[in-house]
Amino acid sequence: MTPDHEWSRSPAGRAALPELLRGHRRAAGLTQAELASRAGVGVRTVRDLERGRSNRPQRTTVELLAGALALTGTSRTAFLAAARGAGAEPASDATSTAIAVGGDATSAATPADRSVALPPPVALIGRERDLTELADMLTAERGPRLVSLVGLAGVGKTALATSVAHLVAAAHPAGVAGVLVGEGADGPDVLAASMSVLGVARLSELVALLAGRPTLLVMDAVERAPGPVAATLHRLLGALPSLRVLVTGRHPVGLPGERVWPVAPLDVPPPEAEHSGLESWPAVALFTARLAQVRREPPTAAELPALAALVRRLGGLPLAIELMAARGRLLDLTELLDRYGDRVLDLATPAEASTQPAWDAPEALGARRSGPDTSAALSVAVTLRDAVAFSYRLLASDEQAALRQLAVFGNRWSVELAEEMLADEADRDGTVAIDPVPLLDRLVELGLLSVRGTGSFRFRLLDAVRDYAVEQAAGGGELTCIRRRHAEVIARLVARTASDLIGPRLPDAVHRLDEMSSDISSSLAHAATDDPLTALRLAACLTRWWRFRGRDVVGRQWLRRLLADPRTADADPLLRGWAALGVARLAAEHGAGAEELSTARAALDTFRRAGDVTGELEARNVLGTLLISVRRQDEAREQAEALLRLAARNGRTRDLAVAQNSLAWHEIRAGDLAAARRRLAAVDRLAAESGEQRLRVLGWANRAEVARLEGWYADAIDRGRRAIAALSELGDPGGRRRVLGTVGLALAQDGRAADATAVLTELRAGGGEALPARRTVPRPRSDDEALAWGGPEAGLCALIEGNLALHRGDRELAAEWFASAADHAGQDRRDVVEALVGLAASTADPSVLDRLDRACVESGIRLLPQESGLLYALIAARGGPAQ
Repeated sequence: MTPDHEWSRSPAGRAALPELLRGHRRAAGLTQAELASRAGVGVRTVRDLERGRSNRPQRTTVELLAGALALTGTSRTAFLAAARGAGAEPASDATSTAIAVGGDATSAATPADRSVALPPPVALIGRERDLTELADMLTAERGPRLVSLVGLAGVGKTALATSVAHLVAAAHPAGVAGVLVGEGADGPDVLAASMSVLGVARLSELVALLAGRPTLLVMDAVERAPGPVAATLHRLLGALPSLRVLVTGRHPVGLPGERVWPVAPLDVPPPEAEHSGLESWPAVALFTARLAQVRREPPTAAELPALAALVRRLGGLPLAIELMAARGRLLDLTELLDRYGDRVLDLATPAEASTQPAWDAPEALGARRSGPDTSAALSVAVTLRDAVAFSYRLLASDEQAALRQLAVFGNRWSVELAEEMLADEADRDGTVAIDPVPLLDRLVELGLLSVRGTGSFRFRLLDAVRDYAVEQAAGGGELTCIRRRHAEVIARLVARTASDLIGPRLPDAVHRLDEMSSDISSSLAHAATDDPLTALRLAACLTRWWRFRGRDVVGRQWLRRLLADPRTADADPLLRGWAALGVARLAAEHGAGAEELSTARAALDTFRRAGDVTGELEARNVLGTLLISVRRQDEAREQAEALLRLAARNGRTRDLAVAQNSLAWHEIRAGDLAAARRRLAAVDRLAAESGEQRLRVLGWANRAEVARLEGWYADAIDRGRRAIAALSELGDPGGRRRVLGTVGLALAQDGRAADATAVLTELRAGGGEALPARRTVPRPRSDDEALAWGGPEAGLCALIEGNLALHRGDRELAAEWFASAADHAGQDRRDVVEALVGLAASTADPSVLDRLDRACVESGIRLLPQESGLLYALIAARGGPAQ
């Protein structure tokens, strides 16, 4: 171990021989063995002199040592005088790098008030809370006397300890001193160095010197000699009531009363974080600060996604971040991610950086060297893999096995999930409970596991630890079994959560699945190949979540692939029925309902044969939606009415609300807005009774559409915005887009051009996230790119644009927009009729009335009174009413 300064004073204010000898030897860069060889004395002689065991060495020995150290002038005189016991003040050594951090200036009269030295503090990023709480702990009257900062190598323990020590120096008037523990140090080494940095050679002298005055001892890298460190600290703390100790290591010291403080990596931005605010995340701030040291230009806008991905991949580990940023001298951030994103464990410290430059001594006291070439061995570069391997080896074999199993989780997980993952393979039903808490506590204790937040999903292995454990599992041939078990655990979690996707617990259920999204994806990908039946069970429960999160295309692809897999052909018919219904439900979200009409009918038949009322209710609802998309409105109404009867017979309040909501659309189609309002009032009441907030919000959205069709634009805008806010909170992007279109139309029809334009901008910016683009709208102007936009809401946007142009009096432009809306494939038939009404009113073209008649007949849609009024002159000129 290495004291924090080159030498100390004796209790009388004079330089003691052990401290002088040790200081000069270290200034010369020599080990004890090298000095002994150079002086021609035994290594034991040097060791005994530095430990104070030889009070009166022979003059010849002292002169040989002075010669070997090349001492001259006052330095040689002081050294010889200390050996004779006469004492003398040593001259200042230009090689000393001690930094005073507390206490008064050193003087012979007041040795206990001497300056105390530690490496200078570094500017920390993202450690404000750690600094504050540790400083409070070390200055509290009844605070712990031993505080251990534990964590993985490179997490920043030493920098944090040094900064804390500087921060609390004023509260420790007897001094703050530091010791760096060396590999293989024994108990006498640790004790001698600890007393040396505090200015004495014997424990009795230290007790008299401190005399009850507060003192802080910082001990770094205690894992290098855990037994001797524990014995030394036990002895020091017992003899010195005013002493407090702050240690750093990869595991705790293990003494009674020890306060363990895990040092976590820096916070990283989540995948959904806005790129404009990345600098607020500590890991990003550290990366950009270190990047600025090797290149002048800050990260460009194009590099921000790679920057966020890099710090996430590095797990917020400061050492890894600094090593990666250093490579930014030659590569841009996208190149760094491509080259090193999958090789984080191979990041290595520079060879010359492996000897802890923060401490001023050239090597650690107690390090055992066997020959002249071992100095080069200490300069070998250390990879992150080496650092993690050290902590991994501290675990017992069963703990290592558990870590390999938990490493398959890609994000945060709960105690319950860990319990399932670690259950005995022979006990799949969980009859024998295995408490994972002691294991998790051990992993936290070693700094391998991060615990963040207050929810149940707050545990996460550090990325480098997870990568290393996965490597070990793969090397042992057990990774496939672990991934299969992981898929089963995730499938059970999703199945338990799926029932909450309906009802009052919907937001919590969606959030729970959001937190596990990466694990859901990895489980599905693995099980689809290794265990397709588990994959099918998992995917069949994800339909609603995929729909809420705008992932309907991907979800439908997964379900179709798994249903087509011959290995699932003999699966439970009800499981296949739910999976098939999921295919149809998701297809309706992106306008592909016509392709899955037979799929929905087959699912309905499956549920009816099995007498599954819940399945039949769901299937009739989905089938009705698909029938509307293929313009078979009468059949769709029959399904809604059958749904209403079945729900009433079985007392299903929520399904009654679903049926009333569907029938309200049919009332709108028939032009009976009063009947639609009554049904939507029933929807609100029934949804409230069943605690189905999402269904209630959809009722608000439909009520907004009714108000718009009635010409009550302000009411429609108010109701629509209320529904939009609620759908945003619930996480239903598809529903939110549809209601946004209703609000945009109401704004345009009310003449509020600026607000309507803002809605158009939002629809066009976010419309293509989850759904495939439609074909480009017809007849675009060559000078108007907006008309050629082909996003999923293109027809609705064209309808809004047409109303804006009509309100401005630009009938030619309005006609072009209305024509685009009417021609747009996949457009809701009520919107198509509305577009044709606008086109006819803009052009006064009687031929448009023929198209309108056909659309109304095909869709069973009746024109509203205000629409008929708008076309009165044109209808009269043609000589007959519109259908």
